[in-house]
Amino acid sequence: MSKKIDFVNSLKDLNEMDLKARIQEDELRLQKLSFAHTISPLENPMSIRALRKDLARLKTELAKKRTAGQQLQSSEKK
Repeated sequence: MSKKIDFVNSLKDLNEMDLKARIQEDELRLQKLSFAHTISPLENPMSIRALRKDLARLKTELAKKRTAGQQLQSSEKK
């Protein structure tokens, strides 16, 4: 459980551009893993699930940062 917490805490230090780059890298890695699993079974198929969950965490953190940025801009306008 601590690995997940460490992963989430490390995401908070990244800016939007870093998160987008990380998402693109992980999506490509997921695509390659899925393709490799289709051709021949992976030694650890649970790695696909873990990668999908990490991608969801990345996207969630990116959405949080975007909404925080929008709220900050709207409060500055008032």
